[in-house]
Amino acid sequence: MATQHSRSVARFMLAPAVILLLGWMLVPLTATLIFSFKKYLPLRGGDLGWVGFDNYVRFVSSSAFWPSVMATLTIIGSVLVITIILGIVLALLLDQPMWGQGIVRILVIAPFFVMPTVSALVWKNMFMDPINGILAHLWKFFGAAPVEWLTQASMQSIVMIVSWQWLPFATLILLTSVQSLDREQLEAAEMDGAPWISRFWHLILPHLARAITIVLLIQTIFLLSVFAEIFVTTGGAFGTKTLTYLIFQRVLESQNIGLGSAGGVYAIILANIVAIFLMRAVGKNLDS
Repeated sequence: MATQHSRSVARFMLAPAVILLLGWMLVPLTATLIFSFKKYLPLRGGDLGWVGFDNYVRFVSSSAFWPSVMATLTIIGSVLVITIILGIVLALLLDQPMWGQGIVRILVIAPFFVMPTVSALVWKNMFMDPINGILAHLWKFFGAAPVEWLTQASMQSIVMIVSWQWLPFATLILLTSVQSLDREQLEAAEMDGAPWISRFWHLILPHLARAITIVLLIQTIFLLSVFAEIFVTTGGAFGTKTLTYLIFQRVLESQNIGLGSAGGVYAIILANIVAIFLMRAVGKNLDS
């Protein structure tokens, strides 16, 4: 049992890391809040004083605000559904004994380590190019007209690219959970004549609940800030402008740091709303 002295020593040793982490988070957040109440134009006069909630009103009253919020939520929801469903399937397949199992697992996880900009460029030029892309040649092979993915199916293209990037993460977390399953329980259910779908629904899926929750929360945090894939492929056109991209666009076009900071505060609020919703919707059933 830890003594009072050992706990004090532990707190003292952890204090520098905690202070550094708090400073890393609080300093940018405080600066964002301060700038959101100012008219700050770095290339056109600098700090022009306080404007109150004017930046917030301007940002939320923009005709692009609510479409960007919907685009953000669409990407998050679509990617979560795709990665969790396919992640469960891949985790169950990778858990089966096979030749070269280690190599297969590495190949499945590899896309997660590719930079978002690089993966977006690969998909844009190698797969989705309507003339020389692999998908275009595949369509032609079956006698169909090639699809101009980034204009005709822009949102689906973004979802496909981002899902490809995050599927390895979901697979890795879910595979770890699958490997901790009680094999004796599964074997007993199989011996009792329970079909595979029943074993999956009543034994495997409840066991994966915690892993699914981890995937939901972590991916949601990062998916709220999807930017590089949109910048490289569609440039925010064709209904793919997310809230993060709108903030970038507003700052770039108007050179108004205050307006962009107000958008950043809205993004923080949206992130907290989504996180709380997911924790309430999924987390309450973890201990059941």
